Amino acid sequence: MAPPTAIATEEELEQVSQTLLDLKVPLEARFRALFVLRNIGGSRAISSLAAALLEPTQTSALLKHEVAYALGQMQDREAIPYLSHVLSKTEEDKMVRHEAAEALGAIACPTAIPVLQKYLHDSAPEVAQTCEVSLDRNLHCLYRLYFPKIHTLAFVVCLLCFV
Repeated sequence: MAPPTAIATEEELEQVSQTLLDLKVPLEARFRALFVLRNIGGSRAISSLAAALLEPTQTSALLKHEVAYALGQMQDREAIPYLSHVLSKTEEDKMVRHEAAEALGAIACPTAIPVLQKYLHDSAPEVAQTCEVSLDRNLHCLYRLYFPKIHTLAFVVCLLCFV
C-alpha cells in the first residue's frame, strides 16, 4: 500500500468523501473532491474513490472514468479488486471499463494479469485493446522484476506463455 501523500483529519476525509458521493452536489465540486482524495492517498481515500466507482446509482460515466483514472495514478495495489470488478461488469459504460483496464496497467501488479487476460477479447474493442496494452505493461514489469539480466528474447517467450 502506498503511503498517503497529504495529511488530512478523519473529519476532512469524511467531508470530502461525502461531497464525492452526493448526487445533489454539482459535478464540478465532486471532481474537486475526487482529486483531493487522490492527492491525500491511502486506504481511506481509496475506499471513498471505490465507493464512487462502484455506486450503482452513480449516473455520471465521466466521473466514474475519472475515478478509475485517479486510482491508476495512485498506483496502489489496494485498488486492484475495485478496478477488476468494474472491468468485469460488462453492463458498465465501455469508457469506464476501458479506464479501469488502463488503471490496472498503471498499477502494474501481477495480480491484475488474470482479469486483463479474461477481457483481451471483449466485445468492446476499446476495452479489449486497453487490456492488451495493460497486460503488456504488467508482463513487462513482471519480467523486469524477476528477470532483469535475461535477454529480450526471453521476455517475448514469457509474453507468449501468458497470452
